[in-house]
Amino acid sequence: MTIAPGQVPVAQQGPRHPLDPEPVRSTKARAVFALGLIGGLTGLFIGGVVPSTIALWLARQARREAYASGGFLTGADWLRRGERLAWTGLVLCAVAVVVAVVIGVVRLADSPFGHDYPPNVD
Repeated sequence: MTIAPGQVPVAQQGPRHPLDPEPVRSTKARAVFALGLIGGLTGLFIGGVVPSTIALWLARQARREAYASGGFLTGADWLRRGERLAWTGLVLCAVAVVVAVVIGVVRLADSPFGHDYPPNVD
């Protein structure tokens, strides 16, 4: 069966109940995005751990509230982007810590172990 070209018919929805709330964007979704952005930008400087962790914590709360609202809280795109940025910030922090440890171990390996006596001392 093929569909004729043209506009696709849209199913008519019934009228909304007058007591239904208006759909609004979640303010926590904006906060998650902002904190995720800060965490992603400062991830290499180890300072991104705190905003990224708070962003992930708020994202969990925002998802619960959005589920409980029955679809009247929007902002899932902002939430998803903020979570991705927060995880990016945490990964960048982990990379920075691993690089610092490797550099520290290499420098420690190059330094002499123990006391270095002059050549004329037995």
